[in-house]
Amino acid sequence: MASTDGLVPITRSFLASYYDKCPYTSLSEDISRLSSEIHSMNLDLINQHPPTTQDETLLINEVLHSQPPHKIDENMWKNREYIEETIFLLDTCNWPHQLKDHVELPTVLGELKHKLHNTLNVLESFQIQNSEHVFNTVMTYLPQDFRGTLLRQQRERSERNKQAEIEALVNSGGSIRDRYALLWKQQMDRRRQLAQLGSATGVYKTLVKYLVGVPQVLLDFVRQINDDDGPMEEQRHRYGPPLYSLTKMILSIRLFLLLSWARYEACKLTKDQIAVLEQAVDVYTMEFERFIKFISEVFANSPFFISAEVAGSLDVSKNDIYKEISVPAGKIYEVLLSVDSVNSYIAWDFSLVQGKINMDIGFSLEFISPTGEKTLMLPYRRYESDQGNFCTLMAGSYKLIWDNTYSTFFKKVLRYKVDCIPPVTEPLQSD
Repeated sequence: MASTDGLVPITRSFLASYYDKCPYTSLSEDISRLSSEIHSMNLDLINQHPPTTQDETLLINEVLHSQPPHKIDENMWKNREYIEETIFLLDTCNWPHQLKDHVELPTVLGELKHKLHNTLNVLESFQIQNSEHVFNTVMTYLPQDFRGTLLRQQRERSERNKQAEIEALVNSGGSIRDRYALLWKQQMDRRRQLAQLGSATGVYKTLVKYLVGVPQVLLDFVRQINDDDGPMEEQRHRYGPPLYSLTKMILSIRLFLLLSWARYEACKLTKDQIAVLEQAVDVYTMEFERFIKFISEVFANSPFFISAEVAGSLDVSKNDIYKEISVPAGKIYEVLLSVDSVNSYIAWDFSLVQGKINMDIGFSLEFISPTGEKTLMLPYRRYESDQGNFCTLMAGSYKLIWDNTYSTFFKKVLRYKVDCIPPVTEPLQSD
């Protein structure tokens, strides 16, 4: 079992500094150019021959009016779905009957299908390796005895059940789209299980109590890693845009094939359209595989834990910014903090910008219950400046209040900084 002494989970600040060293080389300009040409070809087909089926209407709306998902992994699943749908359309049994008599096109389509198959294999391999990397890293910090074995067995059982669920859907005639909707649901289930493991809820509540010796830092990591503004949001901010462009491109390629096959008798593919399609698949597969190779290296080298000193210095540099507010005479100024955990620390540092006459301001702290009942935690007192902290006894809302109601004429310019610091981790207690 690897030691987590002195370590804390990665923070968004740290990942930002790590990603600064891993810039992604921009996508080829051909991505934008060819995406635009495919888009124009789609619009021409739609204007000449409006959609006639629900599948066409749904796909057209998805291409024209929807944006790619925000999450990196969901985009990966979407690319995988769109690639497989495109391969399905490129299969000879799904070609228009008249196309089979074409001299050159079948060869071109066969080559495009082969390239997309290769890219699909690269993507599937990346997803498997990334999943194993995360799980194995987590297991590194678990006790290497029956407790770790218990979690492995639980995971294997869960994965077998998920695979059986997929097979049942396919055997019942589910579409590629249905299968990937279920695959993404299963992926979100895995994410929820990680969060449950970290917070000791759901199916893991009894298990975590049983696993005495699981490091709290590990539980914090699996609970926080996928938060909306957690560490992975920095990854989405840095590397999302090029992936979004690739997702939109393969979706447009798929739409073009779907529309072309349905209208082939009236609108046979021209040489220019075939050339654009060929270039588009070639550039997409090359750029997407380059992105997968890059992001897999970034993931493989990205740390899960860092020292508390590093995290602290990064957060200090990020948060060491004071706010300044004017509190008019006869008024108060309030800051509301939401505290998730007992034994968190509410910290403050404030002072008044002084003029020719020294000023002071009232300060107090109160707790607000879910029903709205207020409890005074720190009594009212007047200060010129103060720096302090308060250890919370309850989770919930805390209000810091600066009071200038006693002043008739003088406004107060308040310079302040407040923060809520999570509790120092403690080992789990067994029942």
